[in-house]
Amino acid sequence: MLALCTALAGLLLLLPLLGNLLFPYWWQDLATSLSIVHKGYRCLRRLQCRPPLTLLDTFLEKVQSHPEKALLLFGEQVYTYRDIDRRSSQAARVLRDGVGLREGDSVAVFLLNIPAYLWVWLGLAKIGCAMACLNTNIRANSLLHSLGACEATVLLTTPDLKAAIEDILPSLQQKGLRVFYLSAESPTTGVEPLQGQIDAASEEPIPVAFRANVTSKSTALYIYTSGTTGLPKAAIITHLKLCNMVTMLYISGVTAKDVIYTPLPLYHSAALLIGLGGCLEVGATCILRPKFSVSQFWDDCRRYHVSVIQYVGEVMRYLCNAPKRENEREHQVRLAVGNGLRVEVWKEFLQRFGPICICEFYGATEGNTGFVNYTGKIGAVGRVNFVHKMLAPFEFIQYNVERDEPVRDERGCCIRVPPGEAGLLVVKITKSAPFHGYAGNRQKSEKKVLRDVMKKGDLYFNSGDLLMVDHEGFIYFQDRVGDTFRWKGENVATTEVETTLAAVQFIQEVNVYGVPVPGHEGKIGMAAIRLKEGMVFDGEKLYTHGKDFLPNYAIPRFVRLQDALEVTGTFKQCKGRLVKEGFNPALIKDPLFFLDESEKRFVPMSPQIYSSILDMKLKL
Repeated sequence: MLALCTALAGLLLLLPLLGNLLFPYWWQDLATSLSIVHKGYRCLRRLQCRPPLTLLDTFLEKVQSHPEKALLLFGEQVYTYRDIDRRSSQAARVLRDGVGLREGDSVAVFLLNIPAYLWVWLGLAKIGCAMACLNTNIRANSLLHSLGACEATVLLTTPDLKAAIEDILPSLQQKGLRVFYLSAESPTTGVEPLQGQIDAASEEPIPVAFRANVTSKSTALYIYTSGTTGLPKAAIITHLKLCNMVTMLYISGVTAKDVIYTPLPLYHSAALLIGLGGCLEVGATCILRPKFSVSQFWDDCRRYHVSVIQYVGEVMRYLCNAPKRENEREHQVRLAVGNGLRVEVWKEFLQRFGPICICEFYGATEGNTGFVNYTGKIGAVGRVNFVHKMLAPFEFIQYNVERDEPVRDERGCCIRVPPGEAGLLVVKITKSAPFHGYAGNRQKSEKKVLRDVMKKGDLYFNSGDLLMVDHEGFIYFQDRVGDTFRWKGENVATTEVETTLAAVQFIQEVNVYGVPVPGHEGKIGMAAIRLKEGMVFDGEKLYTHGKDFLPNYAIPRFVRLQDALEVTGTFKQCKGRLVKEGFNPALIKDPLFFLDESEKRFVPMSPQIYSSILDMKLKL
């Protein structure tokens, strides 16, 4: 009996070791699954209260528990939790009593990275209004479209964006949309300054009655994303979705003691919801930069004692490409949270800047699920586990890139791909994983829904992305499908670029697509053009038109002239072959042109220019 007990005791001691050998990630899988379930349950429970407890209430609880703690640092400016609470109450009072906003109204903000972004957001939440976050790079028609999509009645901006506002002001006035500057004075006739009123307003708490009808399904935000339909699409962020999205930092291991560095634009969900919203959720401190700076990055991290940084893949590459410094490992950064990090940059970043834990994630602003790589596995964007699959059932299905559609079997249903093969990520639309779509156009939302995926009658969200799962359950991003590619951290909708370029006098047809460039993240824009009969290509005119009507990241850097543009039997433009052929003048016989910033025009592509691009001597 003694021998049996000794053997059993030895076996029990060996079980954890055997478990680690056979299932090396089981503990991390379990811990992360418990975190997700805990936060999800807490979120649902709080939103089921009457009135529901939203992210605003989480913030107000933090104000009560540590009012003097720094919430936001911006240059030399320091704002405590109490400061932001009082400032947001002043803004809420002016927006309600002075501007006339009421619960349920939509307000667009067209702001750079400034502290006002936070207190305006919270101020609007206090009076039950939805905030639409406009991309500060968009202009003219895109800006008007974005304002119309969210049905905004008021636009808040600053004189920094005066030119963009004055360009569309007559149209806004005709539509009855009022514009206000968050400044003491206004340089624009017809735009009223609000800062003086806000400074003079009462700091007293805003009555809960002003937001009495808010529910978990109410719209909290509109975040714009460029997609296959061309113009910016207003993704609807409900209070339930917001509650789930802001937990990313918590799931990644961030606590109230951390200091988070956010150099990304606040009009994107990564900075606003995961970064700033994540700080509100855990009670941490956020360092906000006006914009990303390679030269100031590590100096800022040392100056503010940063422990967590936010990134997109290009940010990390810029840091790795910067000249080496003796003190670049002298920092307190322990964690980096972001997406789009390539394997080679990941490795170089760790080797150069020290043992920082990389928490790479995958997700779409409008999507109904996401993945988190909580193990640090280089190259992976997440990991499959049973809890995740239970809460938001997802599949990876066969996809025909050339036909731009899923492959279906004889039953008309989609086909799963085996481990090791790339497939289109689709996520089942359920009560626990809803898809709210885009504001302003039902058609845009419908295009993101796939029917009859695994069985007749089911509905799945179409991510538009190809991912691959390996035999260990790690998930890897492979590529985007359809008409969208990513450059400089921004989605570029080819349809919108094509529509813009088609207005150029000498262009008959245009097909825009993204091509990979060695040493750069994402894909860079290229346009195949058929000229109007009897007309010649004018590189200077095309350059000027692009600069006038497109954001800089959306302007194609390469042009290929063709006698005819290839189309499918259903007259869809073919992009696959063009993408594969790229911009190599030695392989392509068609005339090729390159956007030369120094010349301010498109110049003929030469072997010398091509070599300079490959050697990264030319800035793209």
